[in-house]
Amino acid sequence: MNKKLIILDRDGVINYDSYAYIKSPDELIFIPGSLEAIAELNRHHYQVVVATNQSGVGRGLFDVTMLNRIHEKILHALAALGGTIEEIFYCPHHPEDQCNCRKPKLGLFHQIQEKYQRDLKETFFIGDSEVDMMVALTLPCKPLLVLTSNGEKTVENPKYRDIPHFENLQKAVEYILHTERAKVS
Repeated sequence: MNKKLIILDRDGVINYDSYAYIKSPDELIFIPGSLEAIAELNRHHYQVVVATNQSGVGRGLFDVTMLNRIHEKILHALAALGGTIEEIFYCPHHPEDQCNCRKPKLGLFHQIQEKYQRDLKETFFIGDSEVDMMVALTLPCKPLLVLTSNGEKTVENPKYRDIPHFENLQKAVEYILHTERAKVS
């Protein structure tokens, strides 16, 4: 069976965001229900990948080894619930580096598309920030906005008001699964 692909932002979707950056596994705090939502997607034959800006690396606040430890915490906690994230694509660059992979540029999404050979027009991308919604509309893919972290502010922008928005990742996943079931019926 060819699994469906779904893309998630990390900070503000899976875990709480921090203006001081998530610099260690101890600073990573999961948004309630987010890991369970990912595991539920897996049970419904979705491959989950993450696309995240991690400029704390480029700013010298933590290194790639620490970033990998942070991601290992996510993967281990998710595995305990029977879930998995196929891969975490990240941009480690400082915003001034003018790289191709920092959202809202599309480099991470081109990497995902190339590796997973999927038409992103049929792929949901769940994020909480204006940058996430910019990416989703530029690609285009199917954007969903969660109101956790930056989402409350993002939904105030008239450009993004019509994008389906949800209290959190768990509610967004319920919407996806309901929508998919309705297509089959």
